[in-house]
Amino acid sequence: MSMRILAPTGALGAGFDIAALDRGVAAGPHVIACDAGSTDSGPAALGSGTPKLSAQAVTRDLRLLLKARDTLQVPLIIGSCGTSGRDDGVDWVADLARTIAAEDNLHFKLGLIYSDQPAERLQRLYDQGRIRPLANAPVIERTLFERSHTVAMMGVEPIQELLRDGYDVILAGRASDTALFAALPHLNGADPGLTWHMAKTIECGAACAIPPDANGLLVTLRDDHFDVTTLADGSRLTPRSVAAHTLYENADPFHITEPSGTLDTTHATYEAVDEQTVRVRGSRYIEADGYTNKLEGAELVGYQTVIVGGVRDKVVIERLPELLPMAKKYFDAKILDVFDGRVDPDTIDIDYRLYGTGTVLAGTEPTPLQPQELGVLITITAPDQGTAHAISTFVAHASSHLPIPEYDGLVSTLAYPYSPPEMDRGPLYRFTLNHVATGVTPTELFRTTTEEV
Repeated sequence: MSMRILAPTGALGAGFDIAALDRGVAAGPHVIACDAGSTDSGPAALGSGTPKLSAQAVTRDLRLLLKARDTLQVPLIIGSCGTSGRDDGVDWVADLARTIAAEDNLHFKLGLIYSDQPAERLQRLYDQGRIRPLANAPVIERTLFERSHTVAMMGVEPIQELLRDGYDVILAGRASDTALFAALPHLNGADPGLTWHMAKTIECGAACAIPPDANGLLVTLRDDHFDVTTLADGSRLTPRSVAAHTLYENADPFHITEPSGTLDTTHATYEAVDEQTVRVRGSRYIEADGYTNKLEGAELVGYQTVIVGGVRDKVVIERLPELLPMAKKYFDAKILDVFDGRVDPDTIDIDYRLYGTGTVLAGTEPTPLQPQELGVLITITAPDQGTAHAISTFVAHASSHLPIPEYDGLVSTLAYPYSPPEMDRGPLYRFTLNHVATGVTPTELFRTTTEEV
């Protein structure tokens, strides 16, 4: 058996060189697959339904991929549409595809797979003890599902149902990145260990290339190995760069969990064929005792206004750690006074982050820092945007005139690069779930619609 899989880019809308895509198309792949989402950017896309990448960027990439699919007459599979894989993300990409088809006179059978989970279904699974936490998952209660937007992460099976029925373009909700690339090889009886390892290698496009970029990779999958080849000019692969990608988003580089089992790369070998190609052998796949689908949820927790400032005064820098707790106590009293008791200070969070003193490492800086200047990010979080903004105005004012014991009279402690300094950031979301649904069939949490375009 020999099968070719094209991964044109690591994320739909991230962009790729047309010449690199043309090389992939010229190789005659049997399927084109592309991821369109992730939780890497935080919970906002899932909570709000707003994609991370613009319609213009996604349309540009999607148009090229739809034309490539039309040239090859092979399936095009795109997963985690709209960044989060919400139902409205699938509909958004589907609308873009329909518009492109009308403009470019393209015709295809379109299949849509939705992954939103109704609160009633999740509560039923919860009551049955069939929602299990993953490592370091938050504790949840039954009422969470009513206020959280939740998606389930699909494996290969919902995609395979559409492939069996001959659908040309498959737009999926939240999906395992690897499932997009593994679905068709599995249908054709490919070795499961090699298939899942191949899929893991190319899930992010040329992220495992040197240098990493947004361009694509081509895999040739055979009975006892697969070859992965980079497509962009000036790009190369090494055994180390390919092997290293098993570490990406994984605590264990040798055991990578999928809905149906675990990829085991313990005995995998990596061999350079040439500067652009690496050959991989020896991976195996261990089927799980039961099937699981990961659940991801996000909920709205407030609204934020941010203030950006800076200071380059040694005395002020040294005094800030003791002055800021005092300022927060002052703000609590100010909130009660300004809002006449209608706003509880306990519902307001005023956070100072001092960039230059170890903020990124959150207090675990290995060596003491003596900064010459600081960047100061002040974030005010409140139940509504109006309250967050109102509080930010006096926080900005007071923060620019903190009392410095070493100085007499009024001094300026923070400088603001913008006028006004208060910037409304909008809604704030948090992840609510890092769990799996157990005792499910591979397709029961997903629904599919089809049409001719």
